[in-house]
This record gives sequence, structure tokens and C-alpha cells, in this order.
Amino acid sequence: MKMTGIGAGALSVLLLLGGGVLSCKQQDLSRKVSLEKREDASAPSELQPHPVRIAVGGMITPREGYAYYREFLKYIEEKLGQKVEYVDREDYAEINKLVESGDVDLAFVCGGPYVQGHRKFGMQLLVAPQAHGGTVYYSYIIVRKDSPIRDLQGLRGKVFAFTDPLSNTGKLVPTYLLAKMGETPESFFQQHIYTRNHDRAIKAVAEGVVDGAAVDSLIWEYSNRTNPKYTSRTKIIEKSAPYGIPPVVVSRKLDAGTKNGLKRIFLTAHEDARGKAILEKMMIDRFVLIDDSAYDSIRRMNEWVEKRKKRE
Repeated sequence: MKMTGIGAGALSVLLLLGGGVLSCKQQDLSRKVSLEKREDASAPSELQPHPVRIAVGGMITPREGYAYYREFLKYIEEKLGQKVEYVDREDYAEINKLVESGDVDLAFVCGGPYVQGHRKFGMQLLVAPQAHGGTVYYSYIIVRKDSPIRDLQGLRGKVFAFTDPLSNTGKLVPTYLLAKMGETPESFFQQHIYTRNHDRAIKAVAEGVVDGAAVDSLIWEYSNRTNPKYTSRTKIIEKSAPYGIPPVVVSRKLDAGTKNGLKRIFLTAHEDARGKAILEKMMIDRFVLIDDSAYDSIRRMNEWVEKRKKRE
């Protein structure tokens, strides 16, 4: 019997994959806070009393890169002269809700959640990272390196891993590719699961827990360059068209002064020795301004999938 979402098998997958991620996360995010309990201390006494709350959802590095994002948040705090709090959320939908309510002022998000947030409540672009000379990324469909599967068609009847329901590269793109074939995840795969991040999806494929997965090209490439323990055991069988890179967004409720200050810090970080060093560890060339139209291809793809669903 076909299963969708998180079934019994999926639960065991997440239990298997989650432990290592959690221990790494605990090590990298020693100062992690949440909305329910925010860290105090360590901020310079001269900082203004109202903190800027920042969530990191859509990253262009693996989870191990969180340490560098945290370092960059500290850099922002010092440059802004205002305390910065990291808000701990992994779920893209939840981060969108926090940006909408103003409980998060700034967030690193995926292209898919940005498109949805912009349409629903006016989520605003601030800047975008430029990586490897460009502001685009791709969805990679991957399988084990020793797998005989050569293309997406070869995954029919197999077990597949998506990342997050709102992820562009980890959910929307493969769903769109299937729709073009006249299929849905439910009709095409024997089972599909959500790993909640790209690292776990890569690991799941490498260890044979699933037959294939859709992952962010920037994260796969970063891992393949810095720690290819799992990527070296996978291969790319499909590469999508390019899409607008995961941007940095702000809440509509953020005051103009703070917004402009943040924008200036992002856009000039590569000119500062310390900022440049942090960006290099994040494998980001610099932050640049980006137009909303960069995400039109995601909109068109999403609209096409939605219209097809209505016809069924």
C-alpha cells in the first residue's frame, strides 16, 4: 500500500537520520534561542534595548554551516549596534508565519517560501547572496552512486525523499517535473517522506534508506567540496533549470531605519576584512540587491502545478 507524508517507515528514517544532525546542531548553536526563551547576556551594554530577531531557514550551506551564519549574525549585531537574537525554527511555514506577525524581523528563506510569503502578506526582499558568481541555484535529483537508476523515470515505484513541503528545490521542482509526466508523488512513488533539510536527504540516499531525493544544488556542492562523506556516495541524475537563489527577507513591520541599516551591512560586508572572511566560510561572494522578478519562474511553476491539481 502506498504511503504519503510521514508514515511508519518515514518515522524510522527520521529517527535514524536525526541523531547526528541534532548533536551537530547542538554543538554549532551553543547560543541558540527561541521565541519562548531568549538569551540574555553577552550583548554589549551600549546596544539598544530592542533586539532584531533573525531566523535562518533557507541556507545555501549544509547544517554544519550554521556556525558561520551565527558568526555573521554576531557581525551584524556589532555593526548595527543593536542586539540580535537568533530564532530557532526549521519549518519553512512556521518561519513565514513569524515574519508575517513581526515576531521575526529578518530571515534567510528558500525561494518557495518567499514566493508564498510575498503573495500572502507582502514579505519583502532585502538582499540575496551571490555564490559562485551568480544568484541562481538548481534542484538536483540524486540517487546512490552505485544505483542503476539513470533518470527520474527510473525512480517509478521507489522510495523518495523530499525536504520541506514549501521547499522549491526539495519539493516544488520534482513535483513539477512529475506533473509534466502526468504523475503526482502519490501515483509515481511507492512512498515519499520529508526529511526537513537537504543534509538529511543526501544522507538518506547515501545510506540507501531511500532510493532518491531532490536537493538544493548549492548545499550538495558545498558538501561535496568541504566534507564529501555522503555526497561522494551519490550521483546527480537530473539537474533542473536555474531559479532565483534563496533570499534574505524582512517583515513589513520592521521600521525603515533598521531595515536600511541591515541592508547596508549586508551589501558592504565583503568590503570589510572580517565580514569577507565570514562570507568566504559561508561560500558567499557577497550580498547583492535582487529584483522580485528573479522568482517569477518559481511562481509560474507553482501556478502550473496548482492549475493541474484543480483539473484532476
